Amino acid sequence: MRDAWQHRELWGHLGWQDIKQRYRRSVIGPLWITISMGSTALALGLLYSTLFNQDIATFLPYVTVGFVIWNFILGVITEGTDVFIANEGLIKHLPAPMTVHVLRMVWRQLLFFAHNLAVYVIVLIVFFPALTKPYHMEGDDFMHPGITWTILLVIPAMALVVVNAVWVALLFGIISTRFRDIPPVINSFINLIFFMTPIVWHTGVLNKVTNGEGNWRILIAELNPLYHFVEIVRAPLIGHAQYWHHWVVVGAFTIGGWALAFVALRNYRARVSYWV
Repeated sequence: MRDAWQHRELWGHLGWQDIKQRYRRSVIGPLWITISMGSTALALGLLYSTLFNQDIATFLPYVTVGFVIWNFILGVITEGTDVFIANEGLIKHLPAPMTVHVLRMVWRQLLFFAHNLAVYVIVLIVFFPALTKPYHMEGDDFMHPGITWTILLVIPAMALVVVNAVWVALLFGIISTRFRDIPPVINSFINLIFFMTPIVWHTGVLNKVTNGEGNWRILIAELNPLYHFVEIVRAPLIGHAQYWHHWVVVGAFTIGGWALAFVALRNYRARVSYWV
């Protein structure tokens, strides 16, 4: 990782060039990312706010922020499994640490995430009065505090998400290089995981639609690790109540994930160039 940081100008430049190459000759360039994200979040927010009888002023920001974070996680997972395979030529001919290719991909996804945050800013401006005071979401038996100084928690939260993104790409990238069936398997299940993760619905709804008997369903949602990663970023951005067990789960995954990634990197780093 120290060597990868010394090559930060390389992976930073390559990640930026990836975006420029993707939108070359496009009139509005990366703004297409923002437009696509905004239209999808608006459609999902309107649909599910009607289905769950939610106030659009608080539910649309919930869906929007969740969808923005989910797209970052989705990009890291799907591109992470392919990160070494896609860079076969560079791996064989460029004398650089393996982590350079991972950081290039994570940096690229961060740039996409930054573009998508424009949608959050627009939603925040539109619904600012509703989000800056205590509010209630249908299905909850408590009030959310609204946006306060706790919005600053998004900084360490996003830092944790990025740190985890690196080990996920390292570990799954190495495994997928050896076992080529892993990427299509993950791509097959990722859409199912989206609907199992509270992105367009929240856990309070489960109790409402099951007349208070949805505790086991909430437990299943809590067992989904991606939910905790989404929630530590989303909660401060929309003024939701903070639950510290989300941070504990993310911290545990950070430690355990990096331990596995270091083991895989130490044992199989030299073999990646042959596997690709």
